[in-house]
Amino acid sequence: MKKVLLGCMAYLMLINVNAQEFKIANVNDIALFPQQNELRNAINISGIWKFKKDAQNLGEKEQWYNGLTNSVSIAVPGSWNEQLEEIRDYMGHVWYEQNSYVPASWKGQKIFLRVGSANYAAKVWVNGKAVGSHMGGHLPFAFEITNDIVWNGTNRITIQVENILKPNRVPVGGLPPGSLFNSNPSANFDFFPYGGLQRPVWIYSLPKNSINDITLKTSLDGTVEIKIKKEGLAKQGTIKITGDGKVYEAACTFIGDEGTATVKIPNPHLWDTKDPYLYNLSVSLNTGKGITDKYNLPVGIRTVAVNNNQILLNGKPVFLKGFGKHEDFPIFGKGTAYPVIVKDYTLLKWVGANSYRTSHYPYDEEYMDMADREGILIIDETPAVGLYFDNNLDMVNERKEVCKQQIKELITRDKNHPSVIMWNLANEPFAAKMDFSLSKKAPSDEVSLNFFKELFKTAKDADDTRLTSIVGVQGGPDEWLGLSDVICINRYYAWYTLQGKIAEGAASLSKELDDLHTQFNKPVLVTEFGADTYPGMHADQPEMFTEEYQKEFIKAYLDVADTKPFVCGMHIWAFTDFKTGQGVIRFGGMNWKGVFTRDRKPKLAAHYLKSRWAK
Repeated sequence: MKKVLLGCMAYLMLINVNAQEFKIANVNDIALFPQQNELRNAINISGIWKFKKDAQNLGEKEQWYNGLTNSVSIAVPGSWNEQLEEIRDYMGHVWYEQNSYVPASWKGQKIFLRVGSANYAAKVWVNGKAVGSHMGGHLPFAFEITNDIVWNGTNRITIQVENILKPNRVPVGGLPPGSLFNSNPSANFDFFPYGGLQRPVWIYSLPKNSINDITLKTSLDGTVEIKIKKEGLAKQGTIKITGDGKVYEAACTFIGDEGTATVKIPNPHLWDTKDPYLYNLSVSLNTGKGITDKYNLPVGIRTVAVNNNQILLNGKPVFLKGFGKHEDFPIFGKGTAYPVIVKDYTLLKWVGANSYRTSHYPYDEEYMDMADREGILIIDETPAVGLYFDNNLDMVNERKEVCKQQIKELITRDKNHPSVIMWNLANEPFAAKMDFSLSKKAPSDEVSLNFFKELFKTAKDADDTRLTSIVGVQGGPDEWLGLSDVICINRYYAWYTLQGKIAEGAASLSKELDDLHTQFNKPVLVTEFGADTYPGMHADQPEMFTEEYQKEFIKAYLDVADTKPFVCGMHIWAFTDFKTGQGVIRFGGMNWKGVFTRDRKPKLAAHYLKSRWAK
C-alpha cells in the first residue's frame, strides 16, 4: 500500500525537480474550449516550433527551458515519429519551444495556456518559469500563466514531453518479452505509440468574473437544465437559447460559485442522426454593473436510454452501423489534420454509417464538434487499452487511479456533445489467467471486478445521462461485461480462430451472442470484427488477406446480426488501415483490417457496405 500511495502522490501532487515546483493540471480548467468574443480572447499558437531530442534526459539540469540551442523545426500539431528521420521508434524526452505575443489589451484578465494533447508526460515553462505538469496523452490540460507572461512582448513557451512506455501507465507499455503483445516499440496495444504535441496549443484569456463550466441535461419535452460554475463577483446569469427563429430566456442566481437554470422549449426540434438540429445556448454573467463574461455553446436536445434489446435515441430504437477507427494518417501520425477529419466524415456518410467508436483514446475536439453537426453517434473511449491484471496489486492500483483521472478528464471535456451516447471505460482488458488459444473464457476475480466497479462508479458519478461500457476481448471474463449498460464485445472467429472458415466462424458468433443475451438480458453490440486485407490482393475464391475474404467475412457477421433482435449495432474493425509497431503478425508495421486504405481509398468491402447500409 505504501508503494501505491507514493505512486499516486507522484501523479496527483506537486512535483519538485531541481527546486522547481510543477503544479498538477486541474481537470476543471479544460471544461470549456477557448472562445473568442467581445469579452474573451484566444490565440492558436500551433505552427512550426523549435524541437530538440534529449536522449540523456539532461535538459532540465542544463536549463533548456531558458532557450533551446541547436534545435530543428517540427510541426505542431503532429507526431514527432512521422516527421523527423531516425526517431520513428524513439519514445524518450524531447523539448518544444515557441514564441508568442500577448497584447497589453488583455491586461486585467486571467491568461491561460492550453495544450490539446501531449503524449505522454509533459512539463511546461513560460519564460523559463515552471508552470505545471500533466500525465496522460489524448486529453487536454491548461494552466493559468497570468503572472508569468511579458505584456506587449515575446513570451517563450517551452514544453518537455516524454512518451516512455511503462507498465504503470495507461495505455500500458514496456512489458517484458513474452508478454501479451510482442512488438517494437514494446506497447501492450495494437497501434503505433506516437508521441508529441499532437493537437493545437492555445493561449487564451478569461475575465476575472468568468464562466468556468457549463453542464447541460436535456429532455424530450424540451426541458433544458443548465448548471453553471463561475468565478468572481458576478451574482446573476442570463441564459438565452436560440433556435427555429425563437429565443427562450431564463435567469440564474448563484449560491456561491454555482448556479442552475431551466429553460422550457415547447415542441422542441430534437437532435437525431437524420436531423442533427442544434440550438445555440448563450450564457452571460452580470455583476450589476454590466456583463462581465459570455460563452456560447451548441445544444442538441436528445435522450439516450437502453432496454433489454435496444439502444434508444429519443425513445426510439437506433441500430449502430459503423466502425472502430484511429486518428492515424501518413506524416501527421496522430496529429490533428483537419482535411482528414472532413474526409473521414464524408466517407462515413458515403458508406452509410451512423456511428463510430473513438478507439482507443479520446479524439480531437473537432471530431466531436463535427459529429454534433453531422448526426454521427459516438462511443467515446478512454485511453484504457492494454490493461491487464497480475499479482502486482500495487501496479494494478496505480493503473486504476490513472484510469479514474482519464474518465474525469474525458467527461469534463465531452459531456455536452449530443453525439456522444456512451462512455467506454476500457478496451480488451486481459485477465490474470487468459487462455490465449481463445478456446475458453477466463475467470474473473475480486480484484479485477472491483477495479471495474470503481471505474463505472466514477463515470456514473460524473455523468448519469449516458450509457457506460467496457469492451471485452475474445476469451475474457463475462463478469466484467455484466457491469455495462450494453454488452460490448470484439470477436474474430474465422480470423484469429477458425482461420479461413467463415461459415463456422459465423456459427460460433451466433451461439455466443445468444448465450450472452440469455445470461445478461441486455442489448449486445459487436464493437470489433474484421479481417486483415492487403489492398489489391484478390482470389477467385475468398481466401484470407484478399479483398474477397474481407467482404464475405463482414457479410457473414452482418447476416448473423440481422437474425438477433437484441444486437443493437455492428462496428467493423476497422475504418481504415493504420500503423502499428513491428511484429510477425503485422506485415509492414500495419494493421490491414481497414475497409479503406490508410490514405482513404475504398476496398471491395467498402463498396459492399455502401450497397448494404446506404440504401
